[in-house]
Amino acid sequence: MSEITPEQIAEHGLSEDEYQQVLAILGRAPNLTELGIFSVMWSEHCSYKSSKKWLKTLPTEAPWVICGPGENAGIIDIGDGHAIIFKMESHNHPSFIEPYQGAATGVGGIMRDVFTMGARPIANLNALRFGRPEHAKTKHLVSGVVAGIAGYGNCMGVPTVGGECEFHSSYDGNILVNAMTVGLAEADNIFYSAAAGIGNSVVYVGSKTGRDGIHGATMASTEFSEDSEAKRPTVQVGDPFTEKLLLEACLELMATDAIVAIQDMGAAGLTSSSFEMASKGGVGIDMDLDMVPQREENMTAYEMMLSESQERMLMVLKPGREDEARVIFEKWELDFAIVGKLTDSKHMVLRHKGEIVADLPIDPLAEASPEYDRPWVETPKAAEISIDDVAAPNDPMAVLAKLVSCPDLASKRWIWEQYDHMVMADTVQRPGGDAAVVRIHGTGKAIAATSDCSPRYCFADPFEGGKQVVAEAWRNLNAVGAKPLAITDNMNFGNPERPEIMGQFVGCVKGIGEACTALDFPVVSGNVSLYNETNGQGILPTPTIGGVGLMADVTRHAVAAFTGEGQDIVLIGDTLGHLGQSLYLREIEGREEGAPPPVNLAAERKNGDFVRELIEEGRINQCHDISGGGLGVALAEMAMAGGIGADIIVPDNAPALHAWLFGEDQARYVVVTDGAEATIDAAAKAGITANKIGVTGGLKLTVEGIGTISVTDLQNGHEGWLPEYMSSP
Repeated sequence: MSEITPEQIAEHGLSEDEYQQVLAILGRAPNLTELGIFSVMWSEHCSYKSSKKWLKTLPTEAPWVICGPGENAGIIDIGDGHAIIFKMESHNHPSFIEPYQGAATGVGGIMRDVFTMGARPIANLNALRFGRPEHAKTKHLVSGVVAGIAGYGNCMGVPTVGGECEFHSSYDGNILVNAMTVGLAEADNIFYSAAAGIGNSVVYVGSKTGRDGIHGATMASTEFSEDSEAKRPTVQVGDPFTEKLLLEACLELMATDAIVAIQDMGAAGLTSSSFEMASKGGVGIDMDLDMVPQREENMTAYEMMLSESQERMLMVLKPGREDEARVIFEKWELDFAIVGKLTDSKHMVLRHKGEIVADLPIDPLAEASPEYDRPWVETPKAAEISIDDVAAPNDPMAVLAKLVSCPDLASKRWIWEQYDHMVMADTVQRPGGDAAVVRIHGTGKAIAATSDCSPRYCFADPFEGGKQVVAEAWRNLNAVGAKPLAITDNMNFGNPERPEIMGQFVGCVKGIGEACTALDFPVVSGNVSLYNETNGQGILPTPTIGGVGLMADVTRHAVAAFTGEGQDIVLIGDTLGHLGQSLYLREIEGREEGAPPPVNLAAERKNGDFVRELIEEGRINQCHDISGGGLGVALAEMAMAGGIGADIIVPDNAPALHAWLFGEDQARYVVVTDGAEATIDAAAKAGITANKIGVTGGLKLTVEGIGTISVTDLQNGHEGWLPEYMSSP
């Protein structure tokens, strides 16, 4: 065996201290295969070594939570024997290097996380963040990522029903592609990954193993530099048609009682799946790599263990059930191979060509993965910006038109029309609203799902920003009439070895935790993506939140659109006119500064519960939460969505007009009703601020005494920006 060199240790992403720990665990030097296994298992991507100290502080339990973090995905009970299984994961680095395959395999990977637990995927969402539109690579990346998401999701027959897409210079060299899948399962037929039963067969199913994706997990745990293009070989290659077969074969086998444990082969492939299953079950595995289906010749043990080829699963079967399972997978034209057996050794023993090529203790390797308490510094408090510090516009309606057509707020129809959002015939609310609504097939109930983040708030004040991203998801679910149940998080940050970046992470986690506790909105799954940097320039802190809620009666849901004439428009919540970190300040004044709006979680809970109850009782069916761009943008979006205008009256007690229209105060909603008095009276009894601010009707949006703009003009700018951008030379 050739001696491991310091250069090889560094190439595998292990520090000197970590390598000394490897030597202590083994009592000897590792061979190259063993070094590779330690490398991927202890990578940031797989071990969460910089983040798990803080992730442990998040609230993860509630009466409706069946399974929180630690498995492939989180599980919540939605009654009637149904469970929802969901998770969000990142594929940021691969999507920057090879946008089509990076995004496609991100979608494929997150779907496997969900169906490996026994759920049929019923909805996909994605949260995308790109660099400046004028950056040389942005258009290419947008085109490739969207095509990759569409190509994989559409072929799988799973609707892509929601998400978000924003642009900012901090993502110029490191885009974010966060993919979320929601699946439906029987609550009494859920599958976990802990291996059990000494002597039971370890079975490999799905696609053959190739050399694609080797060191993908390690690559995802480092920042980019000028040679990032050279990492193209570490990007996996996906085949959605094979994954569709794998989905159906797994669900067919899951209808029997043959499976003891099952784990998808995601990051770190055969290594992570086998080690995680064995570690959770307290057993060992004796594996013969000669039995692994291979699509390339002369593959080494190192390559097979570290390959991240897609569409593969590892499972443990009950004794004597191998032939039954083989028939199912061969019927679906998939590989099926018994590659090992469970032992009581608590070691991973790998054999190749008649020799033992690795012998590793499982628990010490898995449980001794580093856990760092990284130094961190709190983000300095940003200065408050008063209304008087922000110039009032000469033409507020022209400002409104500019805001709704800016890259972040412009319609993303060009994106979501490339996705099949109606397949399976249960999509009730299409993309473009506050949250997607998907019927639970064959029932009268539905789930709502959303993806949200406000990175500019998190950068200015990570703690308040962390609270706000959860509150935003909470509002979007309430706004369609769904009771928020749980979240998944995708924590996208820069280099955690820099104390200021680690401080952003810590602040956001603290804010998320406080909000989830106050709103009874636990974290049940998630993903951490660090080292999102290029040449030392980090992204904005982007803790994306995927929220899921339940709607007991799918006929009682609200849309973010004006749907009738002569109806009263009511503003729920307090408006003080907060302009710090607002889109108005950035897009109109060219200033990215100030403190973000404070988040009053008691008000969020009270106002959200109140609005949801109005929808559940059938008293309103038009509602929109107020977020980026403030009240003016929310009104414009409802007008554009319904093709109906409104006459708006500014209350006497309102702050300065531009602050009233474009301030981003939290815990607010616009609702539409046939009679404002009853809604305002009910709000008063609940201790909630509610004011009638106008009436729907006509084809123009008019603010009394200020100005008028046609709904068509708003729509043209809003709908036109992205198609024009993508079709421009």
